[in-house]
Amino acid sequence: MQPSQPIVTCCPPLLAGRITSDEATQLATIFRVLGEPARLQLLSLIAAQPSGEVCACELVETLGLSQPTVSHHLKVMYEAGLLAKERRGTWIYYRIVSEQLGALRTVLA
Repeated sequence: MQPSQPIVTCCPPLLAGRITSDEATQLATIFRVLGEPARLQLLSLIAAQPSGEVCACELVETLGLSQPTVSHHLKVMYEAGLLAKERRGTWIYYRIVSEQLGALRTVLA
């Protein structure tokens, strides 16, 4: 009978991750939403405004997309928590939710 050999692992265990499983699921949803080029453009346009917000009506001509298409993209981004909206009369103004962008920056850093 051979003497027992100590078990040697090839690698030390990893340290704890920076995000939880729930956070990873939420962030993956946001990254999927941003996987659409038009949505990235919308996010960029909104972020570039000095006021930090933009009326949905201003985005249609700028992107060269139809109004229903722009509205759909804005709705998807709103539902993902990337945008906040405020109705003013018949118009809806959108602004970026800075906490969500901060979460994306953190996970990418």
